[in-house]
Amino acid sequence: MLDQYSPEHRAYLRRIKMRHLVIRGTQVLLLIGLFALWELAARQGWINAFIFSHPSRIWSAAVRLASQGDLWKHLGWTVGETALGFTAGTFLGIVIAIILWWSDFVSRVLDPYIVVLESIPKVALGPIFVVWLGTTIQAVIAMAISVSVIVTIMMMHAGFKEVDPNKVKLAKSFGATKFQILTKVIIPASVPTMIAALKVSVGLSLVGTIVGEFLASKAGLGYLIIYGGQVFNMSLVMASVLLLAVVSIILYFLVSKLEERVVRGRDY
Repeated sequence: MLDQYSPEHRAYLRRIKMRHLVIRGTQVLLLIGLFALWELAARQGWINAFIFSHPSRIWSAAVRLASQGDLWKHLGWTVGETALGFTAGTFLGIVIAIILWWSDFVSRVLDPYIVVLESIPKVALGPIFVVWLGTTIQAVIAMAISVSVIVTIMMMHAGFKEVDPNKVKLAKSFGATKFQILTKVIIPASVPTMIAALKVSVGLSLVGTIVGEFLASKAGLGYLIIYGGQVFNMSLVMASVLLLAVVSIILYFLVSKLEERVVRGRDY
């Protein structure tokens, strides 16, 4: 395929590819170096191994969880609760943003309340959900929704208002109804904002899920972190935190892949 390009262009593409490989390689080496330094520091007594643990113990804890079958159960709970909270929060946020765009009166009435809800630390809502819903999965999902929905509303509503007004005027000049303007102009033009909202929301939903598991769950990575801290098993705590990082990376990667597909579809 490179034969169709000039030698200079092929050399340029090779440099770009090489730079990409060097960046990725450096990232991997940096991560390996950090874990190696952590292991060395713990074994040499530079840091307290009981408090900070070290990678070999963390790996052993993760393998033990996997062999007992607990790892997949706790991972499944956290991922499932995050997916439910993310889906519900995003859908609800988009619907409310559409309502706010549709009615200027409703938007003006609710705007200060939305700002206040955004400023409230969502962790403070956790005990309220526990009292209302009990120590159940519903309380965890409600926590995940509460963390993500307000941000989705604000981002999507701002995106709707930033759509080029000339496009709206053009649609109106052709006799388009408000529903047609919404579906044919506003929503298509707000797809990049929607993708950005998804990227933010997926991380916030995971945060909400973990906070909910801290308070109300008997399974999940958040539960493992709390349990490990209570029994002073820092290897279990660190293993759960690292697994949580892996889950967040995978969720962000999936949203990024969705963005690539959407952008590619818009280009065609």
